[in-house]
Amino acid sequence: MINAAIVGLGRWGRNLVDSVHGTSGKIRIVAGATRTAEKARAYAKDKGFPLHDSYEKVLADPGIDAVVLATPHTQHAGQVIAAARAGKHVFTEKPFALTRESAEAAVRACAEAGITLAVGFNWRFQPALQEIKRMLEDGRLGKILHLEGNFCGPSVYRYTRDHWRQERDEGPAGGMTGRGVHVVDAFLYLSGHVESVYAQSFRRALDYGIDDTTSMLFRFGNGATGYLGTVIATAETWRMQVFGSREWAEVGDVEHLTTWQMKVCYIDPQDLNVHRKPQIVTFPEMSTERAELDHFADAVKERKPLAVAGGDEIHGVAVLEAILESAKTGVNTQVR
Repeated sequence: MINAAIVGLGRWGRNLVDSVHGTSGKIRIVAGATRTAEKARAYAKDKGFPLHDSYEKVLADPGIDAVVLATPHTQHAGQVIAAARAGKHVFTEKPFALTRESAEAAVRACAEAGITLAVGFNWRFQPALQEIKRMLEDGRLGKILHLEGNFCGPSVYRYTRDHWRQERDEGPAGGMTGRGVHVVDAFLYLSGHVESVYAQSFRRALDYGIDDTTSMLFRFGNGATGYLGTVIATAETWRMQVFGSREWAEVGDVEHLTTWQMKVCYIDPQDLNVHRKPQIVTFPEMSTERAELDHFADAVKERKPLAVAGGDEIHGVAVLEAILESAKTGVNTQVR
């Protein structure tokens, strides 16, 4: 068992705890820390772990092997580096960091300390997304041509004016940091690195807080194109569709924390005028949050690096930087 501490016990931090509590045979939460301890004390007592009143005390606890970070976005890189210096393995929620420079510094600190760093992109553990990846690899989809997606909902209405999620430094390009990074990471998983991006981002629904309407166009290194929209002042919805030269595959619904179904539609080479109805593919129910934390625990035991220099974790941050630059300048921006 890997003994881990949860840092940040808001809605998502509790979701991570719940995903492994009493169900994982690989990782358990043995301590916690949060900025608002009184709000989390009853929850921690119910789950059977103590609360530390600072991150520093978590890092100084010899009984803790790893930290799980569910903290504000701007804190991630610094907290990862501090954990590496303390010899603690790190699982951090997305976005990994908000600048490529800080992401690279965090990965470097972990490599130098010989500790495992993982970033919480739980979509990669969805059986449907893994199947789409196999369909690309074995040729069923054909050549990848285009990817498109959206991840939307009423996020800006959920938080008060003074909540950290309404701070523009914490949510640059609006829904990109909290939602869109999931879709971008899925794009990277399926199509490889992004070459350039054109973005636009605006705040339209409220007179305070982060942007609520953001859209992006992508060009991938392999020649494929992509589109992503994140509207976070509307009803809940998400969708991703992958277009290949032989067929398309689509996932999406309202709820994303379930095991996805997939639609697949093939070209009929015998009659190109036939409008085929998509097939529905289902998968056994599973928890992607438990899967990603179990995967992290396995890597810790094997002393295996996950987030590494040149990997998708850093490239995803570089894509976010390019989105921010493009939205600010209004021009197509190369991903560096």
